[in-house]
Amino acid sequence: MRVHVAFTPAEVASAPTGVVVDVVRATSSIPQALASGYERVLCCREIDEARALRAELGADAVVGGEREAVVVDGFDVGASPREFAAAPRARTLILTTTNGTAAILTAAATCDRVLLGSLLNLGAVARAVEADVTIVCAGFKGTFAFDDAYCAGRLVAALGGERTDAAKAAELLARAYPEPLAGLNARTYGPPGLEADIEFCARVDALEVVPRFSRLVGTAAEIVAAAL
Repeated sequence: MRVHVAFTPAEVASAPTGVVVDVVRATSSIPQALASGYERVLCCREIDEARALRAELGADAVVGGEREAVVVDGFDVGASPREFAAAPRARTLILTTTNGTAAILTAAATCDRVLLGSLLNLGAVARAVEADVTIVCAGFKGTFAFDDAYCAGRLVAALGGERTDAAKAAELLARAYPEPLAGLNARTYGPPGLEADIEFCARVDALEVVPRFSRLVGTAAEIVAAAL
C-alpha cells in the first residue's frame, strides 16, 4: 500500500482511496452525527446550497454549519461535534463548513473511494483502507493547517505501508506531539472559544463509524456510514 498526504485540497490527485481530514471540526462532527443516529449527512460547498436543500427536504432534515467557527445565521445547528452527540433531530443532516465540506467534494471528484477520518475514528478508518491512499487535509482557507497535518500523521502511522515524503513528514510532525490534545492545540489559526470542541476532537478511537462518500445529491456529497 502506498500512503500519501496532501496538505491542502489543491494538492489532491487521483487515488484509489482518499481520506479527508478536517479534525477541528467537520470530519469529527460527521462520524459523531452518524454514530448518534443520523442516516446521512449532505455536505455542501456553499451556504445557499445548504439552505436550498433544507427547504426541499423540509422536516426530514436539519441544516448546520459555520463560517470561521461562527454558526450561520438562521441554521438549526452549528458544526460542533458535541451538538451531534445527542439523539438526531431528523434523518438527514445538511452541513456546510469553512473548509471541511469543500474538501470532501474535492476528494469525491478525484478519488475512487472517499472516507472521512479524525482522531475519533482513527483505528476504524485505518482498518477500512484497503488500497493506495491519499490523506487529504482540509487545511484553512486553502493553506496548511497544523491540526489536520497532525491527524494525518497519526493515520499514516496507523496504516503502515510505503510512505511518500509528504506522508513521512506528517508522521514526524505527529510524533513530536505524543498527546493528541497538545497536537491539536499546536495550531495557530482560528478564533478562541473552541476549547471544549478541541478536547472532544482529541479523543482517539472513541467511535467505530467510518463515514464514506456515497453519491452526489444535486451538488451535495452524501455521506453515510460504511459497512464494516
